[in-house]
Amino acid sequence: MNNPKNLLYTKSHEWLKKNEDGTAYVGLTDFAQSELGDLVFVNLPVEGDPVTADEPFADVESVKAVSDVNSPVSATVVAVNDEVADEPAKINESPYEAWLIQVADIEDTAELLSAEEYEAFVENQ
Repeated sequence: MNNPKNLLYTKSHEWLKKNEDGTAYVGLTDFAQSELGDLVFVNLPVEGDPVTADEPFADVESVKAVSDVNSPVSATVVAVNDEVADEPAKINESPYEAWLIQVADIEDTAELLSAEEYEAFVENQ
């Protein structure tokens, strides 16, 4: 399983990459995309929308099902990745480059795991 060490993870299989400017990128983990299968649609929020830690902010549709994507933080959406909205398969191809949203004004976080903690969590699923 490919889980970059510089990211933080949630038990609902999202990743968070903190940036030096106080913003963060949010995306789906390699485990999540492999469990979902081929993604065919992504429904994302718009810039300016608030997101809440442990609450859905988007959904993804695969050939198998529609699944919620939960936010790892409470924050404000400052950017949306239109590339993945147009080509959801980018998440399957490269989940750690295909971020969904960028957030700022982070106020609260869900329980975040290191790469090692996340790998142990997934192994025990």
